[in-house]
Amino acid sequence: MFESLGSLSLDLLRAFESAARHRSFTAAAQELGTTQPAVSQQIKRLEEQLATRLFDRVYRGIELTDAGALLFEHVQLGLLNIDACLHRITAQSQHEVLQVSTDFAFAAYWLMPRLHRFHQLYPQVDVSLVTSERSYSMLRSDIDVAVLFGDGRFNQGESHWLFGEEVFPVCSPKLLEGRSTPLPVTALADLPLLHLRGESSHHWFDWTALFRALHIPGAPAPGQLRFDNYTLLIQAAIAGQGVAIGWRHLVDALLEQGLLCRPVEETARSPMGYYVVLPQRKRRGEMIDRFVEWLREEQAGGQWLRIDS
Repeated sequence: MFESLGSLSLDLLRAFESAARHRSFTAAAQELGTTQPAVSQQIKRLEEQLATRLFDRVYRGIELTDAGALLFEHVQLGLLNIDACLHRITAQSQHEVLQVSTDFAFAAYWLMPRLHRFHQLYPQVDVSLVTSERSYSMLRSDIDVAVLFGDGRFNQGESHWLFGEEVFPVCSPKLLEGRSTPLPVTALADLPLLHLRGESSHHWFDWTALFRALHIPGAPAPGQLRFDNYTLLIQAAIAGQGVAIGWRHLVDALLEQGLLCRPVEETARSPMGYYVVLPQRKRRGEMIDRFVEWLREEQAGGQWLRIDS
């Protein structure tokens, strides 16, 4: 059982997760209370044990390889679940547990960077994240709150709007080296496009819809890279492998950090978006209401306006 783990140390995975999240060995060392050489050595040991390069060392820092991006996605979610479980076990007083389900992209890019603020407000509450790309599995009987993408019509629960869909092309700045930006919108037809496939793309803007919304003639290139997970797609964009469709609410931090940029200025909008869904079969508790209110306050704090149809 767990043969692939072998003798891997949890400390190595923690160092890797922190370095991957910050895109910096120095920032990871500060977070972990150690030194930059120590973190660098831990990453080197992890790469040696896996016989795989996880980071590309570049002039201004580090970037995840494809293998590193895949490992980062699963290690980050795994450590979050382990941390929540350990917190529950070691708590001195009885803690309330909220089961929250959503998709990988919302969990990684919107919820997790903000979740520490909820814990500061309600330290007696544990949030257990359940991630899936299948909407029907997110409203099972043990779920207290779900954050789902769609049009707000969910038969299994009572839905409340959180934010609408506003999308635009994003890519790594290095993909545009030597070009004067912003590019004309028609230039997208000549750039490598990263595609989302399968159930992950259900109801989301795809390149065909985006070309139509931005009035770009012709069909988008089929692309050599397709992903069934939005998190991996964005990691590929950061690595300079192509242009992705970026959600304003999911990629704003990556734009601010300079990991992504907007090659064109145009934006597309739709009444579709994310909704907080409360399963009808669940008895409404006070903490569920507080969590929903906290989600709304975090959204309002982002200063993004609702997009109506």
